[in-house]
Amino acid sequence: MQPIQKITPCLWFDDQAEQAAKFYTEVFKNSRIKKISRYGKEGYEIHHRPEGSVMTVEFELDGQTFTALNGGPIFKLNEAISFQVDCATQEEVDYYWEKLSEGGDEKAQQCGWLKDKYGLSWQIVPRVLVEMLNDPDAKKSQRVMAALLKMKKIEIETLKRAYAA
Repeated sequence: MQPIQKITPCLWFDDQAEQAAKFYTEVFKNSRIKKISRYGKEGYEIHHRPEGSVMTVEFELDGQTFTALNGGPIFKLNEAISFQVDCATQEEVDYYWEKLSEGGDEKAQQCGWLKDKYGLSWQIVPRVLVEMLNDPDAKKSQRVMAALLKMKKIEIETLKRAYAA
């Protein structure tokens, strides 16, 4: 039996928890819907959800468990929380950027950040960016930062040219 994850992010949606979980499990390999729980009659005066409608969806993205909750319109996802996707190649950056930004907020795209069609913020980060920004040579890392600040989707070759200049 797999050990229980100590901390599980819970994402609050109005009523799109199941659709969002299905979308995310299609985007990320090695992912699956684990459980769906439904609202019952109990508590209707508080939650105002029809009996049998989806309450939570437990899903897994590449080994990380998440919960999606249909909690109503009280709270909205915002950029205060984002998920970083570690990418080894430009092909990975392109794949996740294309899939996750489809139907999302184009105005929220900056420096590898995007907001998907459900309002969740993601950072699509090539591993090499972190390495270059942490270089002890401040001139190299600052050139990389200057190049990064001009980008929406991160382009590794452009960063490498700035690093080597």
